[in-house]
Amino acid sequence: MTGSTTGSAEAQSRARYLLEGRRVTIADLLGIGLLKEGERLRFVRPRVGESHEATVTPRGWIRLSDGEEFRSPSKAAMVAVGNGTFDGWEAWQVDDGRYLTQLRQELLDRAAEEADPTAPEKEQQQTSMSPRERHASLKEARESAEAGRPLSLSVQHLLAWWGATGRGAVNDQIEAELANHSLITSPEFDKVSLTATVRLVKAAEEQTEDVPLAGLPVTAVAAAGVSEELDPRETGLTVGTLPSALAGVVSVKPTATFEEVITLMVLHDFSQLPILAGPHNLRGSVSWKSIARARHADPDAHLSQAIVDARDVRYDHDLIDVLPTLVEHDFVLVRDQHNAIAGIVTAADVAHAYGELAGHFLLIGEMDRRLRQVIAGAFTLSEVTGLCDPAGERIGSFGDMTVGDYQRILENPGLWTQLGWPLDRKVFIARLEEIRRIRNNVMHFNSSDPLPKTDVDKIRHLNKLLREYGE
Repeated sequence: MTGSTTGSAEAQSRARYLLEGRRVTIADLLGIGLLKEGERLRFVRPRVGESHEATVTPRGWIRLSDGEEFRSPSKAAMVAVGNGTFDGWEAWQVDDGRYLTQLRQELLDRAAEEADPTAPEKEQQQTSMSPRERHASLKEARESAEAGRPLSLSVQHLLAWWGATGRGAVNDQIEAELANHSLITSPEFDKVSLTATVRLVKAAEEQTEDVPLAGLPVTAVAAAGVSEELDPRETGLTVGTLPSALAGVVSVKPTATFEEVITLMVLHDFSQLPILAGPHNLRGSVSWKSIARARHADPDAHLSQAIVDARDVRYDHDLIDVLPTLVEHDFVLVRDQHNAIAGIVTAADVAHAYGELAGHFLLIGEMDRRLRQVIAGAFTLSEVTGLCDPAGERIGSFGDMTVGDYQRILENPGLWTQLGWPLDRKVFIARLEEIRRIRNNVMHFNSSDPLPKTDVDKIRHLNKLLREYGE
């Protein structure tokens, strides 16, 4: 009975390991018996009349005919061909004709069957889907993508599958689980605003057989399984994370009249208007300034005489690199993943985004300062170092303390009693732990998203408590 229980627990642990944010590897297939050591793999390219062979090594790598070994099926496929990039999971076949992606799906299906359908209470508070439910949803999304009906949903909805309200540390888990189903989002979910709509598409739809690796979106490469060969992705503010970037744009054709342009600008309270000859063909823009100059020079001027150059950037461009252009031109037009003009970003939009971020820093700064004052006022430095830095290598003054140090001091029952607050220590520490994680995401720039109002309120309320009890 004990052995059976232990085996079940091990199976559930293995299932959770595979279903919660780690890319499946060839070694996983080997470990569960879906592949065998020395098994032959073939990569057939009928359109160009090529066939490449490889074998599975004892450590679960792919060995090409020339002896080179690769952990990533996609990297192995790329080197075997000599150029281009591929989804190696859909390139390599075993002798019975099945592709590695089919074996990977079988492994994930087994893991889903082994997963505990009743997630622990703690997990239920953190995620809106159990690993088994999320696997089923991703599998269904993959089938829809293969049928040419990709699932569309907002970034907020996608994050909710993982129980997240903002992007950051959860990004890697999302990308890994999408990759296990050969899916990516289009556009990239971490490069657009939370309200933007993305589609779950097959990675292969974003690439062709002979596209150079450097020309692919990072998410397409990651989903193809090459991510371990590349530098880690960084999360930061991109142009697309601003709500207006992909929210659509009001424009006129080059044949428009001054009356049409002026009417639209007045009705929408615009300072400028792009001139488009089609969704991809940007001809320039007009503004109140360019209209005034054109008509001052020639009272009978046509609209073409008021058209000036307009700058455009891709949605995934780093926002900080666009700031000089915004200073000079006040706005940039934004191209989406299909290179169509899809929105506009103004200097005011950027000022609001950075202003909101600055507000979060100020709130967190107040919290740090007040916690430090509370501890400095209630305890000696020797009490602090004795608990947080007994080796005396890090804390030389109260100003050297981290939020983790504050937490370590206040969760100590003896020191909490010494503080004399008529508050519940465990409840206070639980909230401080929540805020510590929020703070780390903000201070380390782990997320490109504004803090949810609930998180901002948690910091505000803690600051209010510290003002009341710490003075």
